[in-house]
Amino acid sequence: MNRLIFALGIALTGAVLPAPTFAAEAPQALYQAHCAACHGPDRLGLTGPALLPESLVRLRKAEAIKTIIAGREATQMQGFADKLTKEEIAALVDWIYTPIVPAPQWTEAQMRASRIVHFSTLPDQPAAAFKGADMMNLFIVVETGDHHVTVLDGDRLEPIARVPTRYALHGGPKFTPDGRYVFFASRDGWISKFDLWNLKTVVEIRAGLNTRNVAVSGDGKYVAVANYLPQTLVLLDANLNLIKVLEVKDRAGKESSRVSAVYDATPRKSFVAALKDIPEVWEISYDPQVEDIPAGVIHDFKYREGAFIPGFLNPRRTVLDEPLDDFFFTQDYAELMGASRTAGKGQVVNLDARRKIADLDLPGMPHLGSGITFDWNGRRVMASPNLKEGLISVIDMQDWKTVKTIATRGPGFFMRSHEATPYAWTDSMMDRQGKDTLQIIDKRSLALVAEVKTDPGKTLAHIEFDRYGKYALASLWERRADGGALIVFDAQTFREVKRIPMDKPVGKYNLFNKITKSEGTSH
Repeated sequence: MNRLIFALGIALTGAVLPAPTFAAEAPQALYQAHCAACHGPDRLGLTGPALLPESLVRLRKAEAIKTIIAGREATQMQGFADKLTKEEIAALVDWIYTPIVPAPQWTEAQMRASRIVHFSTLPDQPAAAFKGADMMNLFIVVETGDHHVTVLDGDRLEPIARVPTRYALHGGPKFTPDGRYVFFASRDGWISKFDLWNLKTVVEIRAGLNTRNVAVSGDGKYVAVANYLPQTLVLLDANLNLIKVLEVKDRAGKESSRVSAVYDATPRKSFVAALKDIPEVWEISYDPQVEDIPAGVIHDFKYREGAFIPGFLNPRRTVLDEPLDDFFFTQDYAELMGASRTAGKGQVVNLDARRKIADLDLPGMPHLGSGITFDWNGRRVMASPNLKEGLISVIDMQDWKTVKTIATRGPGFFMRSHEATPYAWTDSMMDRQGKDTLQIIDKRSLALVAEVKTDPGKTLAHIEFDRYGKYALASLWERRADGGALIVFDAQTFREVKRIPMDKPVGKYNLFNKITKSEGTSH
């Protein structure tokens, strides 16, 4: 069933807030029939973003009408021209641009009240199900078909357990440094702490109404949550107790913004967040010894004459020319490469100088958050897939020049490699003809050297390697009844060696590669 899914942003279930009632007439009835399954019965979002005036400020009504008619590129939003009349679409657009009264809120009190402790103590050793398993070569496989995760043995390539999750996990799970705990974020704002050793969800909290992703500090003590709605960055301790809510506004305190993404920068002992609607990057230090932040006119830094705020858990701002939608760190975390989905170019930001230091020649819509780095001809380069065009951009990380643009079968979402293999794998899942084919690039020559197609017409995407780089695991991105599976390839011969049935396995994450921040995967 087609459903309206805009690529704009935000979400909630009706579990805590009372669900509003709607009269059985257009456009409310149209919304409930065609949109509510993805955007929520209350317009606060589910797998699709919230459809509220404050979340649609960057989309004019005329563009919204086009989106409903024809769908939206680089999203799951399909067109409704054959299901709705022009008059119905216009009425629907007018309605979603009408504010909800009273405006939806998610207060600190509501947040604290939502916290659920499932287990206070559990054994400090892995359960019997893990006997013989390498605890650092486990995979977490997110299956959105029926909202479960599977814990997979990366050596034997066999599932160990399958457990239910909150609705529509998003942003990838994050691990504590010892690999014991995994944090999940759902689109509707729930953050879950999962004890991998005991295969139990131990505590949960609802940190927002529509959440983008979660990050865990390098010391495992703090959790940061990026929200679209409310427009906040939420800081929690490792047991998901609320520490602080940062309202996301510009320096002047006038304009607010959704948070595009937040990631941990372990060497800097900080979280770094990109803001979707205002041109700033925030760095929030979790180092209690960090220096204070200048907050106004400073007469003398040395003698601290002026206004300062504590540096610990407060945002340190870098002001840019354009907002960033997503970004990617250099391996030493001194710089980030970011891009806006609308700007058509990228920029390099030095986090110490706190300014842009270079522009990136990135056509189309680069997906930097899924980029990789590797050495090429004695130089460090990064490579990024592109959500809008069929190409891979390879950029020299010393002079920030594009060294090669590699044409692919179509726009793709993910690119992966591993230190132990000379190859990088990429998909073309955003292209109707190319979505069933993975393409393999030789990192030495930057040439396409092979293609893999297993099930013609079905989406094959999201590669992740085991900790040794021996196997490349891909998702056959379908429901189980339609053949959905995890497909294991030999990383050297590219041959299929195993198929494990799964229910729409949208992502898989290897503990070792994530914890060690492998150059071949996203962090």
